[in-house]
Amino acid sequence: MEIMSINSSVFSEGQPIPAKYTCKGLNFSPPLSWRSLLGGTKSLALICEDPDASGGTFTHWVLYNMPASLNGLPEGVPQVQQAPGIGTQGTNDFQHTGYDGPCPPPGNPHRYFFTLFALDMETPLPPAWRSSQLQSRVKDHILASAQIMGTFHRL
Repeated sequence: MEIMSINSSVFSEGQPIPAKYTCKGLNFSPPLSWRSLLGGTKSLALICEDPDASGGTFTHWVLYNMPASLNGLPEGVPQVQQAPGIGTQGTNDFQHTGYDGPCPPPGNPHRYFFTLFALDMETPLPPAWRSSQLQSRVKDHILASAQIMGTFHRL
């Protein structure tokens, strides 16, 4: 049996995220793709977080209500609450809807974890949910998860 996996065409596991996808560039969300969703998957959710932020884990993206048939995300998902054909976007810790890329203070690299969740429930959840709200709601409905981590630092 294959294990669920997530990857990106613009960075590899543990490698730097190109500046284009950060506050130093265009701040576009990176393209992501995945495979091997488990049978019984009814919806997907994605969270991007930086556990190295000085104030604790910092959320860069919350995306849910994604159809189970989706096998990836294009570059530059619009920063709107309802992304057509994609799903519902929550509020990140910049207080914005959708994705805001890495933007750590100058210094050591930070790690950015993009975690995909296969859920055994549809999640007709309202827009603007935060990571903690989503995780609390779906914690007992996660069939599988996959993660890719990229790094970024500013000089």
